Amino acid sequence: MSLLRNFALGTVSVMALTSVAQASELRDNALEMFAALPSTVPALNENVITQEKIDLGKALFFDPRMSASGVFSCNSCHNLGTGGDDNMPTSIGHGWQKGPRNSPTVLNAVFNEAQFWDGRAADLAEQAKGPVQAGVEMANTPDNVLATLNSMPQYQDWFKASFPDEADPVTFDNFAKAIEAFEATLITPAPFDAFLNGDDNALTDQQKAGLGLFMDKGCASCHNGVNLGGTGYFPFGLIEKPGADVLPPDDKGRFQVTATADDSYVFRAAPLRNIDQTAPYFHSGKVWDLRVAVAIMGTSQLGTELTEPEVDDIVAFLGALSGKMPEVTYPILPAETATTPRPTGEVVPN
Repeated sequence: MSLLRNFALGTVSVMALTSVAQASELRDNALEMFAALPSTVPALNENVITQEKIDLGKALFFDPRMSASGVFSCNSCHNLGTGGDDNMPTSIGHGWQKGPRNSPTVLNAVFNEAQFWDGRAADLAEQAKGPVQAGVEMANTPDNVLATLNSMPQYQDWFKASFPDEADPVTFDNFAKAIEAFEATLITPAPFDAFLNGDDNALTDQQKAGLGLFMDKGCASCHNGVNLGGTGYFPFGLIEKPGADVLPPDDKGRFQVTATADDSYVFRAAPLRNIDQTAPYFHSGKVWDLRVAVAIMGTSQLGTELTEPEVDDIVAFLGALSGKMPEVTYPILPAETATTPRPTGEVVPN
């Protein structure tokens, strides 16, 4: 009996060592393509992050008075309670108009090389200015935003504390920098990060299989780095164009930024963190099922017909990219005064 027991224990030990070796090899391969989230908030370009600036940015992010109608805030389309987006095909904005593209998540967006599907904003500060002025979104003007902020003494004090070296800190640039500082804190460490940092048990066997497929099939050629995407621009339909319901012919993507023919239907690679919480998918927001989205990417980008088990494994791996959501307390916003601009231009839908 003792011989049998020792044999069994030896077999278990060999299997355990084999499993550890496989996990180590998988991790080594993954570290050539991906990086774990940093443990601290990343530094921003020409924007020193302070707690005062973060708190101001949070207030501005949630304040609907930054829109002309007083209805829409940044959080309307980038809802921090629903994965950092609005879970709609395209967002609803000023006058209840529908925007042209699906709203990307704001979570971990600080790690993207550029913002928006077409990369037209270099960073989060530049991005923050766009929706405020877009007629289909918040439909406001920089002058009206500043008039609103200057009408409230509390906001004036917060800007002075956030930009103490400036004589006139209430500017549209500083408005954007404060929002950028807050958004830079919206980071979601996930099981995948724990695995990259050495925890063999952070992923299930199926998730490890999915990670292997994700690399072997070529998904990681576009969806790589710390955000598993968010860098690089690629044609949607590199091998086979999806149907017009998924790739609307009137949205030519980055071509609208560069006016270069080669950029027709080219989009920035979507970051995949928290992807299982941000349906619907693609810039068109036409696909609600993550399994379907993965299968479409296989045929359109890789020229590969993924089997159902392969899709299941890859989707399981993508689930390991969903992390701990940041705890955000809803801010108490400054009270309006007699000089605060009144809401204008909102149209009630029929």
